[in-house]
Amino acid sequence: MNRLFRILLIVFGCSTLLFADNTIKLGLKMQKTPNLYYENGLALGYSSDRLMNNKLHLGASFVSSRLGSAMGSNALKQEEYLLSAGFVFRSGKLINPVIKLNTGLFVLDTEFEIFSELPNKSMMLSAEFGLGYDIDGPFDLTTTLGYNLITGDGLNGPGTLYPIFLNLMVNYTLMGGYLK
Repeated sequence: MNRLFRILLIVFGCSTLLFADNTIKLGLKMQKTPNLYYENGLALGYSSDRLMNNKLHLGASFVSSRLGSAMGSNALKQEEYLLSAGFVFRSGKLINPVIKLNTGLFVLDTEFEIFSELPNKSMMLSAEFGLGYDIDGPFDLTTTLGYNLITGDGLNGPGTLYPIFLNLMVNYTLMGGYLK
């Protein structure tokens, strides 16, 4: 995880020097799989006036049940490391429809030797559809409904990688956007 975020920070940092019309956001990401876990984590987003007039958004995120349902309980500990590309319709308006495509890695910590034979990693590919809300000031909200195209049943992939998930992201603009 650290290596991925270091690479992304370098890429974002270099692009900041090259292009003055960039927006960088840091967000808290809360994810819920219906009838299963809450997962929480961080998201980093990048957009630019030079990328389809600020409609194409690139990002990276990390969520973990360790920061959600598994905190102080015996829930399984799992992490998702994602890279995303999204398209924001009506960019700059109060309410923005959003579509995203994500890819990355799902890792399940089986913790005990007895479970070592079970699948505990999977590539991820998912799509999300939702709404973004631009609040006056440096904050914005995004809510999405997502669908994992790669899932698991415990024998062919991790058993806690379900198809449907919900997201809420609270983003803070670090550079550009509202601050221009």
